[in-house]
Amino acid sequence: MAKSPTHHIPWGALGPWLALLGACIFFATQSDRFLTGDNLSLILQQVMVVGVIAIGQTLIILTAGIDLSCGMVMALGGIIMSKFATELGLPVPVAILCGVGVTTLFGLINGLLVTRIKLPPFIVTLGTLNIAFAITQLYSSSQTITDLPAGLTGLGTTFAVGGAAVAWGAVLMLVLYALAWFVLRETAAGRHIYAVGNNAEATRLVGIPTQRVLLGVYVAAGALYGIASLLSVARTGVGDPNAGQTENLDAITAVVLGGTSLFGGRGVVLGSLIGVLIVGVFRNGLTLMGVSSIYQVLVTGVLVILAVAADQLSRRGAR
Repeated sequence: MAKSPTHHIPWGALGPWLALLGACIFFATQSDRFLTGDNLSLILQQVMVVGVIAIGQTLIILTAGIDLSCGMVMALGGIIMSKFATELGLPVPVAILCGVGVTTLFGLINGLLVTRIKLPPFIVTLGTLNIAFAITQLYSSSQTITDLPAGLTGLGTTFAVGGAAVAWGAVLMLVLYALAWFVLRETAAGRHIYAVGNNAEATRLVGIPTQRVLLGVYVAAGALYGIASLLSVARTGVGDPNAGQTENLDAITAVVLGGTSLFGGRGVVLGSLIGVLIVGVFRNGLTLMGVSSIYQVLVTGVLVILAVAADQLSRRGAR
């Protein structure tokens, strides 16, 4: 019985890579521009915001939770940073810290409601999604904030690699994935996250503080949304109150496509990076082919259903 999971793990890990490779090969045959350095670096720039959000979403989904508020919390963080830097005249590092502080506070609130009051994560984060959206619109007066200081948009600037322009924000995203991979794989805290997702009650009985682990996960996710706020502002060059409208579903889609189980306890954070890239490649490739954006949304929906179905089938097979 103990050997059965090993028959399924390689396919769960390989599936996203094969899907990404297949998508790249397909779009390379459809457009000469797809495999150019400029286009590939553009894909990285397009996915860096959702990519960082997806790290936080992965941590939460590994504990068998979900966070619907991530996109709106990210948008609020961006507005806080932009307004504090432009209207209050705070130094850029202080404005950034304030934005990250607000998103981390939302993570703390989500975590406390889930751990202390035992509310379902779906309901909690649906509520905080609406709260974050309302605060964002009220505080910004639904107006885009422009004329940002250079420090806020620095991560949107690029440097040349073999003729391609790579954004510093994309590099930060990759560094954060490497850090998250190390924490989950090599530290006790990472092993505790997997344990809580597998069986929270059994984990509690062996002396691991499950409530503290869960709270830490939501707080860490909130901080990551704050970093995503900075990347969003840096990429667009403005504080946009209408940002984050689809990022929650994009991040969940990426995590599921990357092989992380919605039932918790199983998945690799690097898989979420591959999932983000799959979504980015599909959208970019379909755009190059001249396909309407509504079909891109349709394809994303089909992909996430297929990924969840594959997760369910592999769980049944592992039993």
